[in-house]
Amino acid sequence: MGRQSMRPPPTRWRILETVTRQCPECGGRLHCQYINRRAVVTLDGLLGLQLRVRRCVNSDCARFHRAFRPEAEGALALPQQEFGLDVIALVGRQRYGARASVPEIHAELVRRGVAISQRSVTNLLDRYDELVATATGDPDRLRARFKDQGRVILAIDGLQPQMGHEVLWVIRDCLSGTVVLARALLSATSADLEPLLRRAAELAGVPVAGVVSDGQLSIRTAVARALPGVPHQLCHFHYLREAARPIFEADRHAKKELKKRVRGIRPIERAAEARQDAGGDLIRGYCAAVRSALGADGRAPLEAAGLTLKARLEAVSDSLQRVAAKGGTTGRSRHRAGWSAVPWATPSICGRTSPGRSAGYTGRRTSSRTPRRCRRRQWPGDWTACAARCPGTARGPAVCARRSVTSSR
Repeated sequence: MGRQSMRPPPTRWRILETVTRQCPECGGRLHCQYINRRAVVTLDGLLGLQLRVRRCVNSDCARFHRAFRPEAEGALALPQQEFGLDVIALVGRQRYGARASVPEIHAELVRRGVAISQRSVTNLLDRYDELVATATGDPDRLRARFKDQGRVILAIDGLQPQMGHEVLWVIRDCLSGTVVLARALLSATSADLEPLLRRAAELAGVPVAGVVSDGQLSIRTAVARALPGVPHQLCHFHYLREAARPIFEADRHAKKELKKRVRGIRPIERAAEARQDAGGDLIRGYCAAVRSALGADGRAPLEAAGLTLKARLEAVSDSLQRVAAKGGTTGRSRHRAGWSAVPWATPSICGRTSPGRSAGYTGRRTSSRTPRRCRRRQWPGDWTACAARCPGTARGPAVCARRSVTSSR
């Protein structure tokens, strides 16, 4: 939606003068005819410019009454543009560097205090593409750089930050890393790519020794037509990725099977939300570690996501086993509680207070797993000797007596 109110007046002003004071045609003095004012939106705020425009007053000159604007104006903003070059540079960096969408770029500009609409962001992206194409398409600069090199190896690839938008095609030299040509196209057919390759060969000014690209059919057809006889090689990265595809598919299947075995994290987190003790923090920490492990991802062919997930889950499992060893719990008690991998949620032994069968349980219960010595002992008797063998009898003779009666029944 367009702006519904006027912009506030600029708080900063700059006066710009022309460096040229004499007419380049007749050599006469340039007179200041008028002062032009414009406001430019920058990342630092709204900037006002006072431009002193000069003209040649010689009626016999070919440049009579032709305006000479200050040269420094072009370093701040493009002609007839509301936003400065720093805003355009940020939009381009967010789009092609961070691969941000138009709404994300708009949100970033608004966060920086720039009043702009999403439609204006799209227009600034077009200006950025034009500037990149102009800067990289200077024939004199490219030929001077490639003159000592003697040859170029062109690499072509397309970048589409968002589905349904234009594709930025970039052709660069693999030997020097110089971008030869960059242009945004709506399609990626061979008929659209052929002119780009021919133009890149013309701008280089030296023989093209080879072309490197992925295996896209339209690119291969365009290279064969635009640069006949030039060797065309598949990109090393794409070659390795295709060669490792069976391994990558097997690793992805293994990752999927591992995720099936690690489920039920959310119920544990919900049960631990009410706990504010050290045990609750421990449960939440392990749940966060498992979630982080499940979110691990890899990129073929050198990063196997399944192996990474397996290593992280094994690290969590080893940590759980160490906690279980320090706490003195057994695997049988964990299995009875329904927590095969959570040693802190084990049932109590000999009447101890325990979290219970689920995380967050704070009640008391008396376990039936009492030592056989206590069950066989009858009250009244020397309960101090029983207390030395059974921790549960340390609570008093009444507890041991109650267990003795229960066991006798």
